[in-house]
Amino acid sequence: MDTLSYKTVSANKATVNKEWVLVDADGQTLGRLASKVAKLLRGKHKPNFTPHVDCGDNVVVINAEKINLTGNKWNDKTYVRHTGYPGGQRTLTATELFEKDATRVVEKSIKGMLPKNKLGSAIFRNLKVYAGAEHDQEAQKPKAINLNDLK
Repeated sequence: MDTLSYKTVSANKATVNKEWVLVDADGQTLGRLASKVAKLLRGKHKPNFTPHVDCGDNVVVINAEKINLTGNKWNDKTYVRHTGYPGGQRTLTATELFEKDATRVVEKSIKGMLPKNKLGSAIFRNLKVYAGAEHDQEAQKPKAINLNDLK
């Protein structure tokens, strides 16, 4: 009997196979897009997923300005931050944040679905979000995928 077939294979930084993936956000719903992109970034779609290792892909999201929010979320959804001073709580609605920078709405939703630790920060650096159809990662030859085909 082959005892090696019963060994659990754990990925590490040297054995991880990272790819570049291109995702088009045109017409996608924000939360559904964010959960699928977070799964790609984390590497949960790969058979050698290891929770404590950055084994996900590098993801490029284009057309962030064409994202959809369902219901009345454009006016009701709020983003809260604090300046650090007493009484320094500031809020923005989704519309206001979208007008300032369309990419930040997508980035914040994806970042909220990643782990809240050093690994989550490292994984978030593998994400590039662009408002339009042009991106700076042509040299990496990202593979375009359809998010509707993913589970």
